[in-house]
Amino acid sequence: MSETKSPLPREVADAYVDDLIALDPVTGTYLGDKASAGKLPDFSPAGHEALAKLTRTTLARLDEAERQPGADSDIERRCARLLRERLTAELAVHEADEGLRAVGNMDSPAHSVREVFTITPTDTDEDWASVAERLRAVPAALAGYRESLALGLERKLYAGPRPTATFIGQLTEWSDTDGQGRGWYEDFVASGPESLRTELDAAARTATGALVSLRDWMRDVYAPTIEGAPDTVGRERYARWSRYYNGTDLDLDEAYAYGWAEYHRLLAEMKTEAEKILPGAETPWVALAHLDEHGAHIEGVDEVRDWLQALMDQAIEALDGTHFELAERVRKVESRIAPPGSAAAPYYTAPSEDFSRPGRTWLPTMGLTRFPVYDLVSTWYHEGVPGHHLQLAQWAHVAENLSRYQATVGGVSANCEGWALYAERLMDELGFLTDAEQRLGYLDAQMMRAARVIVDIGMHLELEIPADSPFHPGGRWTPELAEEFFAAHSSRPADYVESELTRYLSIPGQAIGYKLGERAWLLGRENAKKRHGDAFDAKAWHMAALSQGSLGLDDLVDELSRL
Repeated sequence: MSETKSPLPREVADAYVDDLIALDPVTGTYLGDKASAGKLPDFSPAGHEALAKLTRTTLARLDEAERQPGADSDIERRCARLLRERLTAELAVHEADEGLRAVGNMDSPAHSVREVFTITPTDTDEDWASVAERLRAVPAALAGYRESLALGLERKLYAGPRPTATFIGQLTEWSDTDGQGRGWYEDFVASGPESLRTELDAAARTATGALVSLRDWMRDVYAPTIEGAPDTVGRERYARWSRYYNGTDLDLDEAYAYGWAEYHRLLAEMKTEAEKILPGAETPWVALAHLDEHGAHIEGVDEVRDWLQALMDQAIEALDGTHFELAERVRKVESRIAPPGSAAAPYYTAPSEDFSRPGRTWLPTMGLTRFPVYDLVSTWYHEGVPGHHLQLAQWAHVAENLSRYQATVGGVSANCEGWALYAERLMDELGFLTDAEQRLGYLDAQMMRAARVIVDIGMHLELEIPADSPFHPGGRWTPELAEEFFAAHSSRPADYVESELTRYLSIPGQAIGYKLGERAWLLGRENAKKRHGDAFDAKAWHMAALSQGSLGLDDLVDELSRL
């Protein structure tokens, strides 16, 4: 009788994805798994523990897999490196009971329960029947979430009051979009087939009722209990979350200093570009405010969606064959308008594994109908092409050469956001930012990411503001000072700034990954250039880099340097 061959790391990783989808049908829907369409996860403490059990079991299987012949090949080694780092970071978050205080304005179970409907298939009556089934699952999912938060209250593990207040406001908006008691779910099913109208409407009302119930409990029980709790998390919790989002144990004080160094560099560049737009402007943001009124702009929500689509299509045509080699299915990306009640920042959703659902960029309009161009060009290079879309769609395209895990759920936030910020810089290097308006907008976006490093680390660790800072030198960061600083160094309106600061308080350590991730990509490229000298081929390097799947930042620099 022949012996059963033990799995290698990629097989362990792919088995983990299968088991994860069974526990988390939201992830299943993002991957295009049809069996997930009518289900929602268990967000209760028991659900969290089931995920942790899967994580522990997979790490034990990985220990065995790494001892097998062939596990030291580059492709197996990279997968094992990522899987161990990711699962270890996720387990640390679970064991600290962070899931018992998951409240924020963009990354909570309630957000997942709503946003998954925007990517749930709705092409056939069968699809819509699954939508109705998923809507009927909303009360149980939100009840499990509430059970976790209630246990957090019992253990005195509190979310911040500011994110909580914002979240309560979002729940109110989602459950009453028109002021007449009609919620987001009712609006969503309005385009469903008449043959299922009664079922869909009833299911949507059930889902909205669950939102109202959660909102009332958050308002009447949760918020009063946590009153006076800190909005910031302190060094220990911040380090844990930073590891989770960046895939490495950062030197947070060094990262804070780097944020300030980038701030001073970018401010000098911004002043140079601002002088071309509004000579004598007191600050670059005065020039940007001038552009808000007098610069190039797009009128209309449909028009800006179409304009952004054309921008991405043009970028694909210009870059494919010159700086990248893109498969036909990677060339497709869609521009969409984000649903009402979203956070202020644009975002991207990756294609399904089989590309039946393409990659999509999403623009929150925040009620606006006029959109300055300077604020959009580099942002869509970031969200779409050559940013998030080229990386995540390429992962899906080469998944068979990687592992399903590396191409999908194993993504490290700072790797992805770092690539997207690198993509903005690449388009500047290649000469695509053709005028002072677009270039100042790009630098403003870069400055926002540098400011994120400063204020996110600064306020959560309550660090001192440097003596050479033009802003409160020698002071100590608070959320209030962070919001003031961010507003003074950003072209974004007040509601955007408020949303951003609430985001940083809700998901500490995530916002720093843009600039620190970009630094990792740039360092990896520089090291590769030194290795190859005049033989360095940027197009070949980009495609190899985009085809190796995700990695934490230290591992990313190491692997990029080898290419």
